[in-house]
Amino acid sequence: MSQIDFEKFSKYSKPGPRYTSYPTALEFNDGFSYDAYLKYLEKGTEKLSLYIHLPFCRSACYFCGCNVVFTSKEEKLSSYITYLKKEIDILAKHLDTSREVIQFHFGGGTPTFYKAFELDEIVTYVKSKFPNWSKEAEISCEIDPRFFNEEQMQVFKKHGFSRISFGVQDFDPKVQQEIHRIQPYDLTKDAVDLARKYGINSINIDLIYGLPYQTFESFKKTLQKAFTLNPDRLAVFNYAHVPWMKKTMRKFDETTLPAPDVKLQIFQYTIDFFEQNGYKMVGMDHFAKPEDELFGAIAKGELHRNFQGYTTKGGANLIGIGLTSIGEGSHYYAQNSKDMKVYEEAINAGKLPFERGVNLTEDDYLRKAVIMELMANFSIDITRVEREHKIDFKTYFADALVALQEFVDAGLVTLTDKKISVSTTGTLLIRNIAMPFDAYMNKYGESKKSFSKTV
Repeated sequence: MSQIDFEKFSKYSKPGPRYTSYPTALEFNDGFSYDAYLKYLEKGTEKLSLYIHLPFCRSACYFCGCNVVFTSKEEKLSSYITYLKKEIDILAKHLDTSREVIQFHFGGGTPTFYKAFELDEIVTYVKSKFPNWSKEAEISCEIDPRFFNEEQMQVFKKHGFSRISFGVQDFDPKVQQEIHRIQPYDLTKDAVDLARKYGINSINIDLIYGLPYQTFESFKKTLQKAFTLNPDRLAVFNYAHVPWMKKTMRKFDETTLPAPDVKLQIFQYTIDFFEQNGYKMVGMDHFAKPEDELFGAIAKGELHRNFQGYTTKGGANLIGIGLTSIGEGSHYYAQNSKDMKVYEEAINAGKLPFERGVNLTEDDYLRKAVIMELMANFSIDITRVEREHKIDFKTYFADALVALQEFVDAGLVTLTDKKISVSTTGTLLIRNIAMPFDAYMNKYGESKKSFSKTV
C-alpha cells in the first residue's frame, strides 16, 4: 500500500454505518408487523442459517457494544434455556423445519459462560427440531478464552462445530486493564491449542484498534502475538465508541483514545503486516489465509456480509433466536425484544418475541445489493446491477455518483461505464465510499449520536 497522508485522511472521520445490514438497525420500526413477519417465515423456502444469542456475561468489558446481561446466577442461565426451547417450538409452527440448515452460530454475551451439558442440551434440541443439516454446514461459536474448557470443546466436537472465534481485542496489559478484560497471552494460546487438539481447522481471532491507551507501537506487538497463534482468519475491527448507547464506554477518558490519523496508521500497518505474512484482506476488516473458503467465494462473487461479518453462506434465511437476536430474509429484517421480561411474556403467550424490524422496499432491496457488493468485494459490477434490477445505473444513482467524485478525484475510486472499483488505499474508507448509496443518510446529517466514527 502506498504511503498515506494520515492527517489529511482523518477529515473523513465522521459518523457512518458499518453496513452489517441495509437499511441499518436505526430504520427498524414497529410498522413492520408481527403478522407480516410470520408470513415471511411461513412462505420461506430458502436454506436456513440459525443464530442463537446467549446474552449472559459475568462482568462487563467496557468496549463492548453487544446486547448483554450481567449475572452470576445459575438459575437465570438455566431459565433462559427453557425459554429458548419454547421459542424454537413456536418457530417450528411457523416455518418449514425440513429446510436445509447450512449455518449455525452461537453468539453472545459469552456462550461458554454456559456449562458443557447446557450447550449440549441447546444444540441437541435445535437439531431435534431442525433435522436437515448440510454436511458442509458451518457450525460456529464465539468464545471468550477466559471461559473455555475441555468439556465444552468435547460438546462442540460431538456436534460437528467447524469454526471457533476467539475474542482477544488487545494483548497489551495497560489496554486490557482499562477495558476491564484481563486476558494473558498464555491463556489465549491454551484456548487455541485446545481447539486445535479437537480438530478445529478454522480458528478466528478478533482484535480491536482504537481502544484507550493503544498506540501504533503497542498494537504492532499485539499483531505479532496474534500471528504466533496461527489463526486461519482474523477480524480487526475499528472500535465503535458510542457512549450515548453503552454506559460502560463512559468510563473511558476520551483523551486516551487514539486520534483518527493514528488509527489509520495502525490499520494500514495491520494490512501490510498480514499480507506480508501470508494472509489476504477480505472485505473491510477481515483477513484470511489464501486457502480459506472466503477466497473461493470472492472469485465466484459469493462473498456476503451480515451480522456475523463476512460469510460464504449467502442467500440463506437467517433466523435469529433468543433475546435481541436479528433475523434476515431477502426483503426483511426482524429483531427480538431486548428486554428479558418482555421476551419471556411473549413466549409465555405462545408468540415469538418479535419486537420490530423493517420490510424492504424495492429501492431498499436494490441499494442493499449495491452496498453489500461494495462492502464485500470493494467493487460494483454496474452492468450486472443494471441487468438484474432493470435500471439505468447512472440515472438511478445520479446523486451517489456525484458524491463519489470526491473519492475519484482523490484516487481512491475508479469509475467506468461498467464498474466502480475501490483502490487498496480506498478500502480504509470503504464505509465512507458506501454512504452515498444510502438513501437514509440525509436524515442524520452530521449527528454525532447516530453511528460510530468511520475512522
